[in-house]
Amino acid sequence: MAEAHAKQHDYHLVNPSPWPAVGAIGAFVLAIGAILYFISKKQGDPHLWYVIPGLVLVIATMFGWWRDVVIEANEGYETPVVQLHLRYGMILFIASEVMFFVAWFWAYFDVALYANDAVTYARTAVTGGQWPPIPSADTAVAGLGNFQHTFNPWGLPLVNTLILLTSGTTVTWAHHSLLENNRRGVVMGLICTIVLGLLFTTCQAYEYMHAGFGFANHIYGSVFFMATGFHGFHVIVGTIFLTVVLIRAMRGDFTPKQHFGFEAAAWYWHFVDVVWLFLFTCIYVLGGGHNYPAG
Repeated sequence: MAEAHAKQHDYHLVNPSPWPAVGAIGAFVLAIGAILYFISKKQGDPHLWYVIPGLVLVIATMFGWWRDVVIEANEGYETPVVQLHLRYGMILFIASEVMFFVAWFWAYFDVALYANDAVTYARTAVTGGQWPPIPSADTAVAGLGNFQHTFNPWGLPLVNTLILLTSGTTVTWAHHSLLENNRRGVVMGLICTIVLGLLFTTCQAYEYMHAGFGFANHIYGSVFFMATGFHGFHVIVGTIFLTVVLIRAMRGDFTPKQHFGFEAAAWYWHFVDVVWLFLFTCIYVLGGGHNYPAG
């Protein structure tokens, strides 16, 4: 009788879990809380506590669900077939992230290539008919803010590019060390990658503090900060991802033949690297113009 219920396949049929339902409820509560917060902020009396219940549920879901996934991996549920399907899933996830950034590139090039078009109102009013916009204390449209200068791409943006490219080499070093069962190399490579990721985020925050334009009420600032800001958010997510992988590596969770968690983090980090190269080339270099301050 026991043999009749024995597992006769390589697939992982997961046990019932509360986390999908808890996560869905948490996301819904968080969205409602965010809406209420923005309404209260607009009324001049912001209540940040509106977002706390949903945020707590989402964070609890993240910890609980991923903890269960790690336990399942350590118990041997990740057979070669399961690992293959997990890789397919990660590939599709990264593909969806690519399309997410395509939207921001599309928005950027739409206005960059057609800076003089009449869309809703003449773009000339906010760009001066060229891209980057003509520097001005204010624009012809009231409330649209001001644009002073772009960033010099060969200053801090270039440094950040080198930082991120170096982090791609260190995570590759960690991966090869894992394949060779070199635990020290894995840990050192991950630590270097995490430190470089934190350094990139710090440099980007410093850069934002010295921008010659704002996010709100300006077409250049909106597309710039949405594209580079979301990339920065992905860097933060990737840094957290790699930190969890580092903790698991130090615990000895990964083997040369079973380390999908590490692979997923490394793929995600390389994706972040590639997106930044496009951002640096298209927005900072090709779209940077020459109206940036010396130095």
